[in-house]
Amino acid sequence: MSADEASLGATIHAWRDRLAPAAAGLPSGRARRAAGLRREDLAELAGVSVDYVVRLEQGRATSPSAQVVSALARALQLSRQERDHLYRLAGLQPPQDGTITEHIPPGMQRVLTRLGETPVSVFAADWQLIWWNRSWAALLGDPSGVPAEDRNLVKARFPVAGRRSQFTGWPVVSEDAEATDRAVVADLRRASARYPGDARLAELIRRTLDGNQRFAQLWHDGAVARHTEDHKTIKHPDIGDITVDCDVLNDGDTDLKIVIYTVVPGSEDETKLDLTRVVGVRSVR
Repeated sequence: MSADEASLGATIHAWRDRLAPAAAGLPSGRARRAAGLRREDLAELAGVSVDYVVRLEQGRATSPSAQVVSALARALQLSRQERDHLYRLAGLQPPQDGTITEHIPPGMQRVLTRLGETPVSVFAADWQLIWWNRSWAALLGDPSGVPAEDRNLVKARFPVAGRRSQFTGWPVVSEDAEATDRAVVADLRRASARYPGDARLAELIRRTLDGNQRFAQLWHDGAVARHTEDHKTIKHPDIGDITVDCDVLNDGDTDLKIVIYTVVPGSEDETKLDLTRVVGVRSVR
């Protein structure tokens, strides 16, 4: 094998070729010349431009950021060893034990794709949004255009003056906003003990303590718990209010949080939820 065949671009291309679109949760029926993902598919799944994927595979972009590498690893459904190899090919150190992971194991990826048209997303231990499906984007808005560092629920619920997250515009109203705020803060406190050496988590807590009085008050209450479930109203701009049940499934090994929105079968809310997919995906503003 030549050096070119082992390069970053060639490796991404090889991994793209081996992943079936159905395994990535992509709709069937698209005209394809190959069994694997197209560059457009990988770009969509990773939240990067098609041009950037082209430049990576052609060797014209050789130093992707850690966030891009993490997104590519998730999109390609890499094992942990493969993810670490991708980081090294990009000239980066793989994430170390004791830090928050954004890696979604392949088995979990397969479960997520089998949830079909159910709106679902995945958050890291610090409530950083790292994955979502089309139904979730159709319901809440597509966050692809938002800087990755702003895709954080803590920043959205507890904004800091001068550092407004674009996600403060999420059209979600909790049935009990007070309980939801307390649950998010208690869950974050739990993460702080699990990942005491994680720099991103420490900075998130520091900046929010300094800049948001409400967060500081809840933090000093000292509660520790997992966030599990809630009832919410989604204020869709075209369809109106949609009442959903929000369940949070926590993975014990990775502390990833799978957030699932469901509605009562046969209800008006189910009809509205179906309509969101007809209306299509809109950008978060």
